Amino acid sequence: MTELSKQWVQHNQVGVYAVAVLLAIGIGLGLPSARSVLEPLINPVLAVLLYVTFLEIPFVRIRRAFRNGRFMAAALGMNFVVVPVVVFGLTRFLPQDPVILVGAFMVLLTPCIDYVITFTELAGGDAEQITAATPALMLIQLLLLPLYLWLFMGQQVAEFIEAGPFIEPFVVIIALPLTLAWATEYRAERSERGERWQDAMGWLPVPMMGTTLFVVIASQLPRVQDSIGQIAAVVPVYVAFLVIMPLLGRVVAGLLGMDAGESRALVFTAVTRNSLVILPLALALPSGYALAPAVVVTQTLVELTGMVVLTRVVPAWLVPESPDRVLGSRRRAE
Repeated sequence: MTELSKQWVQHNQVGVYAVAVLLAIGIGLGLPSARSVLEPLINPVLAVLLYVTFLEIPFVRIRRAFRNGRFMAAALGMNFVVVPVVVFGLTRFLPQDPVILVGAFMVLLTPCIDYVITFTELAGGDAEQITAATPALMLIQLLLLPLYLWLFMGQQVAEFIEAGPFIEPFVVIIALPLTLAWATEYRAERSERGERWQDAMGWLPVPMMGTTLFVVIASQLPRVQDSIGQIAAVVPVYVAFLVIMPLLGRVVAGLLGMDAGESRALVFTAVTRNSLVILPLALALPSGYALAPAVVVTQTLVELTGMVVLTRVVPAWLVPESPDRVLGSRRRAE
């Protein structure tokens, strides 16, 4: 029964996500007071989502992923060299209002460290590579974000960036679920009860992603609706980022001869942003930057919608099979 439920849920995952998003929009717009209840649930829900995702990844593969220097270098290069260039170019099309720019820079310059793992897994990507790269992505974005903000906007904004909002989510959302998942796998190898627990958790990744979409969108939509006229200009930029970065990630993966799993992982780490971790930073900005959190939340809403599409588009069209096999097919055709 559990296996049938798991297969049904996986087969109908896009429908599950669509229902979650529609319900979230209904609650967010129709019952904005629910934000106070839902917002504190974001990190716990993400922690459960990552726990059940980590359970899908054998830890021997994660240990092996730490030794993949090629992927690590590609992920860091895409996020901290290519992305800043793309972001700087795209933000030239925004109103040059510091309040809007700071929100856009903060969210677009920071790679995701949480649900990127789940989206990569759902798209058939090499999720253990993303998991192994997460500590480096977290640390380097913490160090480089103030530098990028100083380069693009000046010292006045850069000095507000602190380590706390990064470290706490990393511990709660990444380190704790990863440790619990390791303990679960360890017990499952030695106990029938532990094995049954792990099997039961196997159908949860899709429902938990639907729950995450619901909680995040329903809790954050009220932040945006009152200022949508002022921040509408950022939506085309966020959509353009969702289109450009997967294409660039695919090109780089092809140049490096990565297989399909690594290529999909590189695409997702290049495109997903750290909006849920950045939001507390945006909320901590001085009163003159009160619109910045809405700019960040808008990226969350655009990205989560885009991710539902990309989990299908990436494996079906952008990276349908091993780049090596694609190249071999083309050569044979010639």
